Amino acid sequence: MKKWVEAFAFRPVSSMQSPTALRAGAGGVGRTNRPNGSLANGPPQGRTSTRPVWRVGEIDFASVDKRHRSDTTLFYLLAGASFVECGSELYTRNLLTYYRDDPSIADWLSNVWEQEEMQHGAALRAYVLAVWPEFDWHEAYRRFFAEYSQAASPDAFEATPHLELAARCMIETGTTSLYRMLHEYAQEPVLRKVLAHIRDDEVNHYKHFLQYFRVGQAAEGPRRLKVVWAIGRRVRESRSDDAWIAFRHAFEVTNPGCACRRSDFDQWQTQCQAIVRRTFPFRTAADMLVAPLALPVLLRRLARRAAELALRRVLLA
Repeated sequence: MKKWVEAFAFRPVSSMQSPTALRAGAGGVGRTNRPNGSLANGPPQGRTSTRPVWRVGEIDFASVDKRHRSDTTLFYLLAGASFVECGSELYTRNLLTYYRDDPSIADWLSNVWEQEEMQHGAALRAYVLAVWPEFDWHEAYRRFFAEYSQAASPDAFEATPHLELAARCMIETGTTSLYRMLHEYAQEPVLRKVLAHIRDDEVNHYKHFLQYFRVGQAAEGPRRLKVVWAIGRRVRESRSDDAWIAFRHAFEVTNPGCACRRSDFDQWQTQCQAIVRRTFPFRTAADMLVAPLALPVLLRRLARRAAELALRRVLLA
């Protein structure tokens, strides 16, 4: 798959949680909460009343029918996603530092976004271990973390908190598209349930970041060129080796004594591209990418069409 697809599945390295910390909290995530009320009424202010959405403990992983057990393409996708999702705590701390002067954003990041991201990792890890119990997930994650944390440069936020929100919209577009694609591809009921939960959470995250961005945009003005630059910079920062690192460590733990070759990875990328061709939500992704630009209706339609064509050209080339 192309570099831009890899940007969807793999976030900046500073989001990684150490394997030691992960083992300490390996018991799973408790209740996940989401603010009540519509985003149309503005972002939540401070601590709002919350309602439970879903919990890992409520999913019956013992009932998994393992119909996907022979699907190695899906296995490596889920394993890699679980590595990344399990490392949200540190990245949340960095964001909290950046947004310390905006209590509404900081409160939502700490009390909703981080908790849901950690729960995503716990659910994906539980599913992987339910279908592939022989896979040493913790060892693969330990190896992945050790290399990835050294190979990647420290995460750099955008020049202003407002522009960073635009970049966050791009990242959430990626994760939303990834989980929507996987949900369309998957057939096993428990996996579809997990992916639907994660997809819906990611849509909610995108809406929050977009609404926060629009509040700042009303105060600072459109500045569309800067927004385009911020989104483009975040895409360019995606390193083409990220997926290779995750795949290689999962592959070598799965196949002890067998060194992963680049040709193994290229074959997996080709298989992934077949999934993209069938189930990737191109139009939805294009809509989400252009939304922060706040274009007039006609220009928005043209930009959406251009974005969709560009996505198809890049991802299906």
